[in-house]
Amino acid sequence: MPELPEMEHYKNMLIDRIKGAVITDVQINRPKSVNKPPEEFIHYVKQQQIIRIDRRAKYLLFYLDNGFILLLHLMLGGWMYWGTNDDKPKRTIQVQLNFRDNHLYFIGLRLGYLHLLTIEEANQVLSNLGPEPLSSNFTLNDFLEALANKGGKLKSALIDQNFISGIGNRYSDEICYQAKLLPMRSIKAINNKEAEMLYKAIQTQLKTAIESGGYLEHPFYKQDVATGSYEKEFRVHDREGATCERCGAKIVLERIASRNTFYCPGCQT
Repeated sequence: MPELPEMEHYKNMLIDRIKGAVITDVQINRPKSVNKPPEEFIHYVKQQQIIRIDRRAKYLLFYLDNGFILLLHLMLGGWMYWGTNDDKPKRTIQVQLNFRDNHLYFIGLRLGYLHLLTIEEANQVLSNLGPEPLSSNFTLNDFLEALANKGGKLKSALIDQNFISGIGNRYSDEICYQAKLLPMRSIKAINNKEAEMLYKAIQTQLKTAIESGGYLEHPFYKQDVATGSYEKEFRVHDREGATCERCGAKIVLERIASRNTFYCPGCQT
């Protein structure tokens, strides 16, 4: 599932291509991927200008000039492609937004969705999300205070969208590794020095992943070589049995919070 870095990367590329552009047509091949009857959805979206694109946690928000918002959550398996009818992927496309000769294709929206909402409705959907970890308003002191009021295991806390928004399974593993903390550590057993290391690891991992285009395997457009560059940078996630580059121990796979979790038993404590 795309996490904060992947959605931020998508946002930046979309701003360059469709901010200020008019949606000239809409195609809905899977009605379950939208929240309105197709005719109604198309009526409110077609010929609208995209005036702003934001990201909140793992969501993207496309602001239309009629006051509505398209709220996107790709969920597991979802991705996007920008291009022409000639170079589009040979995949099933659930929703398509046309911008004259170029189109934005939404692919793999079996669990994901593109919903048409009012601003009030969108705010309600997003109201329970935790703070943005890269926001200037989310300081170390804020993190320490939130951590002091949190229980359970570290892994569970990092992927809890009500605690901190945007971090998922992959980056939680990498954050724990960089902070040298075991993902099954009890939150209550983490001291202030370790918490500060964790805060810095969150900042570093997410910023670096954004700069590297995240981990998604599918290119966003023809000849796109930036998207997915961070895949080769993972140090523990999906590397069971590989040698830890820091201490030489073997990477371990364990189920934590019903998620496959990878860590190094040699240098994470």
